[in-house]
Amino acid sequence: MKKGNKYGTHRVIEPKGVLPQPANKIDNNMDEIWDNEILIDVQTLNIDSASFTDIEARANGDHKKIAEIMMDIVAKQGKHRNPWTGSGGMLLGTVEKIGDALVDKIDLKVGDKIATLVSLSLTPLRIDKIKEIRPDVDQVDIDGKAILFESGIYAKIPADMPEKLALSALDVAGAPAQTAKLCRPGDTVLIIGAGGKSGMLCSYEAKKRVGVTGKVIGMCHSQKSTERLEKLGFCDHVFAGNATDPVGMIEKISSLTDGKMADITINNVNIPDTEMTSILCTKNDGIVYLFSMATSFTKAALGAEGVGSDVTMIVGNGYTKGHAEITLQILRECDSLRKVFTELYS
Repeated sequence: MKKGNKYGTHRVIEPKGVLPQPANKIDNNMDEIWDNEILIDVQTLNIDSASFTDIEARANGDHKKIAEIMMDIVAKQGKHRNPWTGSGGMLLGTVEKIGDALVDKIDLKVGDKIATLVSLSLTPLRIDKIKEIRPDVDQVDIDGKAILFESGIYAKIPADMPEKLALSALDVAGAPAQTAKLCRPGDTVLIIGAGGKSGMLCSYEAKKRVGVTGKVIGMCHSQKSTERLEKLGFCDHVFAGNATDPVGMIEKISSLTDGKMADITINNVNIPDTEMTSILCTKNDGIVYLFSMATSFTKAALGAEGVGSDVTMIVGNGYTKGHAEITLQILRECDSLRKVFTELYS
């Protein structure tokens, strides 16, 4: 086997000298793998929410058109990086082959079922057939192959929960794990998009961390997700709102916090133009965690400057140490949330 680069630069076609994620095109030939790669027989693509929402809108909801757009993205780039949002997703599959240099270094064997925890925007991918599209959960079942680089992270699918349930949670594992790191007892936490997949996990984790002296405020998009979150009971206040309306949101959060605003705001939405709501609803020395891949960091940076806000803004890194374990443990310890996730996503 040929010796590969740890970060997968040996797969970059153009432009040369860059890493696979920013590359315009990478090699997705699966006939031969390099010595530090893992070949995966792909079962399901879990498309990033911002990316799938964008593709679905461009296709006017037509499944055939969604499939055509996805196939075209991979044909042109060798990976599934949405050219309009820049985001990818992750995948579920079975280990088919392990490069010689990795055989004795990793805890995987051929036949193991895994979820990759690195973005599809950098993962060499070949789609042979799109079998089923499930827009309600942003998942697409395919026949295809993918490559995981030596530096790539993954999680074995646990034996105590269904594959699709684990996949849905692992897709957003960075958000609740980062929430666990950021929230402290007594904090007031605002979660924008609290009724969605990552939002519900973050709401649970935030309440666990802030305790009885803290407060968790959940803003949802629809009445249905608002009612669902209210029933779960993780938040002290739940309401339906428009995250693209910063003026209306400021008034609402001010009234719920006696004008103090949030110590921490966690943005989980999958639409653009919610940056200023996140910033203005957070107190001047607070923290804004922008997990949403629909975020424009130019708008966030210049917008904060424009209103004289000294918030600390954190890029929504999908990885933090122990994120898979933390997220799966939430589903193990919270029966009500596991039931909702099972009904919605598995």
